[in-house]
Amino acid sequence: MSSAPLPAASRPAGLLARRPVNFAGFLICAALIAYALYAQLHLGLEPCPLCIFQRIGIAALGVLFLIAALHNPGRSGARVYAVLVGLAALATIAVAARQLYIQHLPPGAIPSCGAPLSMMLKFMPLTTVIRKVLTGSGECGVVNWTFLGLAMPAWVLIWAAFLGGVGAMTNARRA
Repeated sequence: MSSAPLPAASRPAGLLARRPVNFAGFLICAALIAYALYAQLHLGLEPCPLCIFQRIGIAALGVLFLIAALHNPGRSGARVYAVLVGLAALATIAVAARQLYIQHLPPGAIPSCGAPLSMMLKFMPLTTVIRKVLTGSGECGVVNWTFLGLAMPAWVLIWAAFLGGVGAMTNARRA
């Protein structure tokens, strides 16, 4: 049994080759990070700690997609990438969902703003910083950008779910 990809003519309709899908996933992740940087540097939207963790998640997805595309492994290697892409997407979805939860809390229920992330990283152990950031704070509850009625973490959640689903399914399926 060969693990070589089927020629395009004999590939069942609707199945795309892994490599182009992985490259497309990488390009989408790069575009999402580019827009986040544009929003920060040109629109003046300062990212909260949860936003930074969402950027890290999207960047990790992009790196996994790029490595999978460049490596272009056989069936068992592609399954490993499917699991890794799925895990990165789930982690990103969890952080985005947490921020959406915080944004929908009543005004008095949101914790006060804490120290900036750079300051926390300087004076606290990494595990404490991660735990503190994931609890969220006042700056994470502010909605200062929307598109089609959805805040930025909602869009991150949608894109992470889409990219994770497509990446995991494409890499997990038989060639």
